[in-house]
Amino acid sequence: MTRLLAIDTATEACSAALWVDGALSCRYQVAPRGHTDLILPMVSELLAEAGMQLSQLDGLAFARGPGSFTGVRITIGIAQGLAFGADLPLYGVSNLQALAQGAHRATGCTRALACIDARMGEIYVGGYDLEQGVMTLAEAEQVISPADYLEATTAARWQQGTGSGFVSYPQLASRVDAVCETVPFPEARDLMPQALRDHAAGLGVTAAQAQPVYLRDKVTWKKLPGRE
Repeated sequence: MTRLLAIDTATEACSAALWVDGALSCRYQVAPRGHTDLILPMVSELLAEAGMQLSQLDGLAFARGPGSFTGVRITIGIAQGLAFGADLPLYGVSNLQALAQGAHRATGCTRALACIDARMGEIYVGGYDLEQGVMTLAEAEQVISPADYLEATTAARWQQGTGSGFVSYPQLASRVDAVCETVPFPEARDLMPQALRDHAAGLGVTAAQAQPVYLRDKVTWKKLPGRE
């Protein structure tokens, strides 16, 4: 008897999912802007359809990043607000892991390279292997230029590539056997396998303890003409 809510606004996609005793309900919309207007109605719809209140949940999973700075902040801010008000534990899951989990769901692959376009000529990338139904980190997550990544990795050892990084930088396909085009962005439902594992292990944190993961330490801003 486990009931978890998951939310994600860290990339161009906005999504929410509700797990109730093995039944999964989802909302998903690609919308580069307007995540703050979309995510709470998605949560409300899922809870209403299940006839539940937020306080009846066992926990809340959130996409901790990497992704856009604003998107990650929206996710964690809303997750903290919901969890604090209902006294729920939080479970942070990597957006790259969610991408890999989505590739496994869509294709059945057991090895996936997840890649998100990080802008500024860089990618967020990480490799995952399937372990007891959960895509688990096998190659460290990092932010790196596509050229540097291709130079540092010489073997095509991944079954599937997934994520917007493969759309922006098609040359990355040389490191995978195939690209999963049906999962371009992370989805909240793919946070669930890791969140359920963490919940069973009692690894939840409080709202105050929840932390984002940006990977990129800083953002370089371009100075506009006439501005100091």
